[in-house]
Amino acid sequence: MTKRWSHQLGKPGRPGYDLASLLDVAVKVFNKHGYDGTSMEMLSAKLGISKSSIYHHVSGKSELLDLALSRALDSLIAVTAEEGATSGAAIDRLEYMVRRTVDLVVADQAYVTLLLRVRGNTAVERRALARRRELDAFLGELVQTAADENDVQPGLDPALVSRLLFGTVNSIVEWHRPSGGTSSQELADTIVAMTFDGLRRT
Repeated sequence: MTKRWSHQLGKPGRPGYDLASLLDVAVKVFNKHGYDGTSMEMLSAKLGISKSSIYHHVSGKSELLDLALSRALDSLIAVTAEEGATSGAAIDRLEYMVRRTVDLVVADQAYVTLLLRVRGNTAVERRALARRRELDAFLGELVQTAADENDVQPGLDPALVSRLLFGTVNSIVEWHRPSGGTSSQELADTIVAMTFDGLRRT
């Protein structure tokens, strides 16, 4: 069964590393070399600790991937239950989802990057993709509801709108740099201005 990040506290940490900091480093290595291209020896060298010290926290590389993907997914899916995503007009809820997703993409950029690169090559990845499809379905239904409420320009395909809208949000991981000076608020404002001015029916 997949362990959810919020429930996984790990074992007591060895000096210098707890599970959270170990996971941060592992995610950076996964993103740089790919999951398949990362070995436990590589992680051990990058961390400067023995493999046995890593196994003190996790059973292996697969569990690190599972925890990392769960962290990204848990945060993104949790937004769907927030009041801004569940009450009010669908077009406003959609805008809320865009803004909150931008916040999370920026705050957890390395983890979301890893999630977006998953291709389903392992059981862990396939479980993550299944959860991501649930999120995509929620977003697609939100666009459809906004169209049903006559708040979306007629003639637009809701499924296509959802893919393009959140594809734009997800693209942030490819070019955004935390040191670049652009805040998540500025990013969200710009995306909303670019997309919703053309999306909303006036």
